[in-house]
Amino acid sequence: MARINLSHNRPLPSVSLCSSISLKAEVGLTPPRGCHRHIIRPLCNCERAKYPAIKALMRPDPHLKWTVLGMVLVQLLACWLVRGLAWRWLLFWAYAFGGCVNHSLTLAIHDISHNAAFGTARASHNRWFAIFANLPMGVPYAASFKKYHVDHHRYLGGDGLDVDVPTRLEGWLFCTPARKLLWLALQPFFYSLRPLCVNPKAVTRMEVLNALVQLAADATIFALGGVKPMVYLLASSLLGLGLHPISGHFVAEHYMFLKGHETYSYYGPLNWITFNVGYHMEHHDFPSIPGCNLPLVRKIAPEYYDHLPQHHSWVKVLWDFVFEDSLGPYARVKRVCKLAEDRL
Repeated sequence: MARINLSHNRPLPSVSLCSSISLKAEVGLTPPRGCHRHIIRPLCNCERAKYPAIKALMRPDPHLKWTVLGMVLVQLLACWLVRGLAWRWLLFWAYAFGGCVNHSLTLAIHDISHNAAFGTARASHNRWFAIFANLPMGVPYAASFKKYHVDHHRYLGGDGLDVDVPTRLEGWLFCTPARKLLWLALQPFFYSLRPLCVNPKAVTRMEVLNALVQLAADATIFALGGVKPMVYLLASSLLGLGLHPISGHFVAEHYMFLKGHETYSYYGPLNWITFNVGYHMEHHDFPSIPGCNLPLVRKIAPEYYDHLPQHHSWVKVLWDFVFEDSLGPYARVKRVCKLAEDRL
């Protein structure tokens, strides 16, 4: 079992997405829609004003665009440096360094998909900036991620809607330690192909533009640096999103390590290089709060988070996922959801 804090083990309803719907109410926000059904008592104005500081956190991250710019430039510099490396060293650095940077960029794209870079008033700026952040990954990703991530928040665990949930075939096939290890190593392929099987959607204009920009960038890098820089970028993405310590967040977030708990936060040091994606309970409670401010949510309202099961090591999460019989692709809550009328 992964290291989970159970010092205040108060069971949660198995259908709950958020740590507490009442916290959303006290902040004065609307509860989740879709498949989640909660009854909330009316609140007086003094209760709604209990956590005004949380509303103040719902603003763009002023440092995000500069951090992403620096990471993209670092990967472009790395492309120049790897041209003369032996293949074994190129792959080593693709895993040890490039994998960290590219995986972190996918999590920056996650934050940007919530308009964390420029705010909701400039949504198109966020969409184009996500495409820019996508450049070192070698394959178009940002626009498609945005399209499907909306459903992950709106229909968490929704059968045929939330493409984060593994398919029945995955659960049936990858059920032994060796097979689960292979499944973890192949995560980039499953995350790319699963939406096409589970919930196919029409290709959007932004996806076409994302692909064209990425193709132009790849062609330019290949023309200027040859094959090794492109192999470095692609290997960074495949290895960094596969069997890699940072990839523990894929499993830590929503796999049922404890019955009745389907969303967990991780409070370990890797949050420093992953835009605080580990603060996942806080993120699902308040998706409009950028990653840089999520620790403040827990600090402001600790009574809603400190008692919940939580992870402290993504490596331990991966270890337990592989070797615990109770864990595997099947260890996810799946539910039937009612479609929202304004489904995107």
